Amino acid sequence: MSFWQILFIGLLQGATELFPVSSLGHAVILPSLLHWSYRQSDPSFVPFLVLLHLGTAGALLILYRRDWVQIVTGFVRASLRGRLETEQERLAFLLVVGTIPTGALGAFAESYLKSLFAYPRIAAAFLVLNGFLLLGAELLRRRDERHARLEGRARPEQEAHYGEVPRLSFRAALLVGLCQALALFPGISRSGVTIAGGLLAGLRHQEAARFSFLLATPIIGAAGVLEVPSLFAPGIPLGQYLLGAVLAGLAAYASARFLVRYFRSGRLDPYGIYCVALGAVALLLLR
Repeated sequence: MSFWQILFIGLLQGATELFPVSSLGHAVILPSLLHWSYRQSDPSFVPFLVLLHLGTAGALLILYRRDWVQIVTGFVRASLRGRLETEQERLAFLLVVGTIPTGALGAFAESYLKSLFAYPRIAAAFLVLNGFLLLGAELLRRRDERHARLEGRARPEQEAHYGEVPRLSFRAALLVGLCQALALFPGISRSGVTIAGGLLAGLRHQEAARFSFLLATPIIGAAGVLEVPSLFAPGIPLGQYLLGAVLAGLAAYASARFLVRYFRSGRLDPYGIYCVALGAVALLLLR
């Protein structure tokens, strides 16, 4: 990649990673649509994307720094004590449970999943699927809201009968984790499917987004430990890649701040429509 392509992909990844539109899908599809010469099958491409994701993880650590201090402290205390007593301790182990499916799938299917990055049409097809998943989750949520209003459990403008993250069951956290594992396929949005899973598990939109953002950090960190050493091979412009990661982090921080406010009242529908449209257009244009 040229220097400007590295910067473009960095900004693209950071801007789209936390939006429910699949940053990996965009990183695989758009260069092919723009007829760039580099190959997504190059051995350094996936480590480069992971490095960009580490920039995103850094942005999330800054945004949720107080939460992570309490989560790590709660994990240590609960582990030493042998039982859960506080909401932060429970949240720490919910995140552990939610991380397990992605880690397991990534460990056993790493080579196959990496090979998919060489096929933009597959990423476009998964992007269409991602859009339908988002739209389906919102459809089910609206049906539940209608039933809640009919039963008198909530007014139309409120989500008072939906829960907060620490009150999730461990089974629900596992469900969200299974959704996150789908994002290993390029075109499936990690934030999108985990927010959708959180909605199906009974979280408010804002709480589903918060759990999604917290859940992203450990799995991205683990991927970085595995992939980043590959970037130290001869001939790889590590300095330029690091600059791309910094830009990705800045864009991700701005995106996260926006989405935290957006999901106070916003929904997944616009992003679902966008994914279906972009994926369908890409399928028509890509050969």
